[in-house]
Amino acid sequence: MTDPQEMIAGYEQRTAALLERAEEAKAKIQDLTGTATSQDSVVRVTVGASGALIDLSFGAKADEMPKDRLAALVMATAKRAQAQAVSQIAVIMAPVIGDDSDAMRFVKEQIPDVEVPDEPEPEPETSRLAVLNEEEQEQQRPEPPRRPVRPAPDDEVDFDQQDFLKRDGDR
Repeated sequence: MTDPQEMIAGYEQRTAALLERAEEAKAKIQDLTGTATSQDSVVRVTVGASGALIDLSFGAKADEMPKDRLAALVMATAKRAQAQAVSQIAVIMAPVIGDDSDAMRFVKEQIPDVEVPDEPEPEPETSRLAVLNEEEQEQQRPEPPRRPVRPAPDDEVDFDQQDFLKRDGDR
């Protein structure tokens, strides 16, 4: 028969090792992030496991993009980053609870499915070369620079009434 003290010591060792792996998994999950970049590299998003935004950056082409398309691209990229973060939870938990255990099935059931939308299609370059109607052309045309206005001649002085050969003091 096995010694009860040995059984208890073995159980305590396994429990301590499991607790250590669980603490490591907890720390990894707390620090878990997911990062995704849009296909055209205009948007880069980093989120935490819960989907909370941690970082957002834009590429140079973002300034030229319509705001509604940029917003849709941010949302789609954030969802992809969240899906990437969430998918890591099962990988982190596998050493603690096993790949094919009831506990792992429970963990996977608790992880929400993240619906990742498709990225919005880029607008064709020709759309920015559209012909404006006359009214829009007038609004787009800059005003020509204005000529400086000369002061109006002083009507108080009438030069035909003065003798141009005499000085002012000779009168």
